[in-house]
Amino acid sequence: MNGKRILYIEDNPENRLLVRRVLTAEGYTLLEAADGPSGVVAAEEHQPDLILMDINLPDLDGYEVTTRIKRNPELSRVPVIAMTANVMHGDRERSLAAGCDGYIQKPIDIDLLPEQIAKFLSRIQS
Repeated sequence: MNGKRILYIEDNPENRLLVRRVLTAEGYTLLEAADGPSGVVAAEEHQPDLILMDINLPDLDGYEVTTRIKRNPELSRVPVIAMTANVMHGDRERSLAAGCDGYIQKPIDIDLLPEQIAKFLSRIQS
């Protein structure tokens, strides 16, 4: 088991369940938050190795949540990966401008997701 802790900030319980099943099967510890404010708190409390960020969250969207997380000096180096169905021209760039370190398109490819997560984690270990 790799023991890496991943925080998934996602309001859709079905998406959280799917990602939980895929990533825990790969040995990751998955922490979850169902909205932006609790996601910020969870990031501060747990200091995860990586954050998966839904962009279309209620109340605070993923852009704002990412900005708040990245402003925290203790979290600024934690990679935040946008996981979103926003695939229009400019959405990827907007995610990166908000502070996201990467972008994964929904619907999630469950066969590819573990490889994508491993790549993002390997970048921070280098």
